[in-house]
Amino acid sequence: MDHFDIVIRGGTIVDGTGTPGRPGDVAISGDRIVAVGDVGPGRAELEIDATGRTVSPGFIDAHTHDDRLLLSDPDMSAKVSQGVTTVVVGNCGVSLAPFVPTERPPPPLDLLGVEWFRFPTFGAYLDELDAKPAAANGVFLIGHQTLRVREMSDLDRTATGDEIARMKGHVTEALQAGATGFSTGLFYPPARAASTDEVVAIAEALQPFGGLYATHMRDEGAGLEQSVEETLEIGRRADVPVVISHHKASGLPNHGKVEKTLLRIAEAAKSQRVSLDVYPYAASSTVLLPGRLNDATRVIVTWSEKMPEVAGRDLDDIAAEHGVDKFEMASRLVPAGAIYFTMSEDDVQRVLRFAGAMIGSDGLPHDPRPHPRLWGTFPRVLGHYSRDLGLMPLEEAVRRMTGLTAAKFGIKDRGVLRAGAFADVTVFDPATVIDAATFEDPIRPSPGIDIVLVNGQPVWRDGVSTGARSGRALRRDGPIA
Repeated sequence: MDHFDIVIRGGTIVDGTGTPGRPGDVAISGDRIVAVGDVGPGRAELEIDATGRTVSPGFIDAHTHDDRLLLSDPDMSAKVSQGVTTVVVGNCGVSLAPFVPTERPPPPLDLLGVEWFRFPTFGAYLDELDAKPAAANGVFLIGHQTLRVREMSDLDRTATGDEIARMKGHVTEALQAGATGFSTGLFYPPARAASTDEVVAIAEALQPFGGLYATHMRDEGAGLEQSVEETLEIGRRADVPVVISHHKASGLPNHGKVEKTLLRIAEAAKSQRVSLDVYPYAASSTVLLPGRLNDATRVIVTWSEKMPEVAGRDLDDIAAEHGVDKFEMASRLVPAGAIYFTMSEDDVQRVLRFAGAMIGSDGLPHDPRPHPRLWGTFPRVLGHYSRDLGLMPLEEAVRRMTGLTAAKFGIKDRGVLRAGAFADVTVFDPATVIDAATFEDPIRPSPGIDIVLVNGQPVWRDGVSTGARSGRALRRDGPIA
């Protein structure tokens, strides 16, 4: 009789490939899946009854800012409570390494917390994660904004040849240490003056390693289509795979533009490697930028160093109390964070329907009153968009969260349920899974997530963290296809 560490019995296997669910069991020994299907009457140290449940690969969050969370809150409850077992960090050009500032870094780098920038090399950051593991796995990008702030005294211009050479050196070091790619946030002030040539030159450092380029594009509003073209150009010239981050159209005059950009991305994908991620909400969240207020129909302040008591309140209400307009109030609150209601629900659904759209939360874990996407993204796709609205079959929703993301980021032996794969597994109730986090009450675990395994160990069970920290810093292993 076979002996296993864990057997999950009697569930519906949704394996991450998009193929129809099928009844079966999953057997695990150590950190690997050893059998999927009918595993027979073998004995196990832990038997999990999955009757009426879906058994899927652990979800991979394609877009996070969890660089610091992996160290400061290693239970990773905001993510594992959703069934997430792997997070991609270092997005939007902001990475925790390699940077040791002598003064407060400019927004949006401060979203990660000032005191946590203490790693002179990317390798030093990964080494600390090895020594102090979290409950979830990490995949790592090195950020352009971080490099610019480190290497440039004047951010209001494009980089010189020497500065580009130093930034390329850091990218090379990060890729040698195991990073998966390089990200930019060309929308933000620290990188706004960077030319296309600057980005191409730095991104060329990825090519020998087979790394990828991910970008919060220069403009997601009036210049959306031009920004997509710039992104595609960078990918072609540097000869690297491209991921367009949190694809959207911001601002009322721009609603509907994603119809054109999705067609353009699909056409480009015939001749170059390009993909995108999306979060399932019509509101975004980042630092409070007074110049961005015109695009939003509503703004919620998520934090303010000068007035911490206003977290969670509408900017218009705060401004009215102080007898000033919203622009003046915003300038009084910064440094601060905000949620911006700028998008169309129709556009959100258009992007979600796009077959190549990965799912990413883009949550900001250190906001006192964060956007609900931090806790609710993956159950919201499964429950609201897949089950309730029928936007995509369950198997397709799971593929967007697992197998597709693993393939695009080159994450080997994860994102699928098969013998030999790592035992990152989520068991959930397809009839009840739903997001519970709201804009008014954003820090709430989602119902319907029964048990989450990371590398063969339960990290979330029956609505609480188990305390296990079995996640790993996942190094890139060869070029991304």
